[in-house]
Amino acid sequence: MSVHIGFHGRLVDEPEIRAGFIGCGSHAFRNIYPTFQFAPVSLVATCDLDLARAKAFAAKFGAQAAYADYRAMLAREELDAVFIVVGYDERGRPLYPKIAADCLSAGRHVWMEKPPAATCAEIEAIEQAAEASGKVAMVGLKKMFFPANEKAKELISAPGFGRVQLALLQYPQYVPTQEELMRYFAGEKVSGAVGFLDHLCHPASLMVFLLGMPASLYYERSDNGAGAATFHFASGAVALLAFTHGSSRDGGMERTTLVSDSGSHVVVENNLRIRLHRSPPYETGTGYGSAPNYYTGAPGQATASWEPEFSLGQLYNKGLFLLGYYGEVNEFARAILEGRPPAKGTLRQAWQVTRIFEGFAAGPGKPIPLQERES
Repeated sequence: MSVHIGFHGRLVDEPEIRAGFIGCGSHAFRNIYPTFQFAPVSLVATCDLDLARAKAFAAKFGAQAAYADYRAMLAREELDAVFIVVGYDERGRPLYPKIAADCLSAGRHVWMEKPPAATCAEIEAIEQAAEASGKVAMVGLKKMFFPANEKAKELISAPGFGRVQLALLQYPQYVPTQEELMRYFAGEKVSGAVGFLDHLCHPASLMVFLLGMPASLYYERSDNGAGAATFHFASGAVALLAFTHGSSRDGGMERTTLVSDSGSHVVVENNLRIRLHRSPPYETGTGYGSAPNYYTGAPGQATASWEPEFSLGQLYNKGLFLLGYYGEVNEFARAILEGRPPAKGTLRQAWQVTRIFEGFAAGPGKPIPLQERES
């Protein structure tokens, strides 16, 4: 046990994980390091190829040591876990697979940012390293941890909602051509494919979180790279993902709609505002041609809405919480402290998201199976 500042800003006596951090870039600075003030994480050491940057991050965020080589950090520091936020190599491949495997083999739990790999085979190698070490490995699939998306999941899982039969997801993403994807998988650095790998994680992981792994994919793309993908699920549900490349970023870039088979649907606007829509009971007189007054039904039978306020200095209206960063870091730390696997952001879910990415290389205009692993 250790005395430290807890979630509510008061001194608490509870365990924390001792963590090292590989990567001292702008994303980590804005969104991951700051979560440690709320999650049960004690930052011990930082690491970056630029030692001066690692030392600056250590001084800013309270670490006692800084390194330019993560292998030296693993050898010298007593760490429970390592956070990894790095980029791509010269071919546009994520750097995580080797670093994560090295950390796991050294007996450290691993949290890594998305995308963890360019191929499912690389994720399978990380899975093997995690299994051999008996350590937790988790991926920062933040859309699964957005409070708005967690609420949507709760609403569609309620007994009265019925079964989701249709999902509509909107995300402003460029869809590369089949030729771009094939060149990328052949080993060439292709910016359009790298960008697709980097950002497809968001809507794809949200879809997997809400509906599970799709069985098949069919997509079309427009001349400018906008497109639409249809996913079919073993449950009988269908999801449509609209890639709105070229659209305005003013007024919100994302929208999710989940339609049931029982007169209800959930809408998530801009990852912030949620509405649960329910049809008024038929017996209240709202049948076609017989409704002089539509304002019927009890409050529990009408539309419900949730949206945080921004007038008060609360945790719930801060970006670290609204955008899921605290949620994913806290889940990782709690999983380690409680000796259990993470509830979400798992390597299996990362494999599923990567399999969807790989599926697009089959090209538009044809059904693409997704469930089976490629040989």
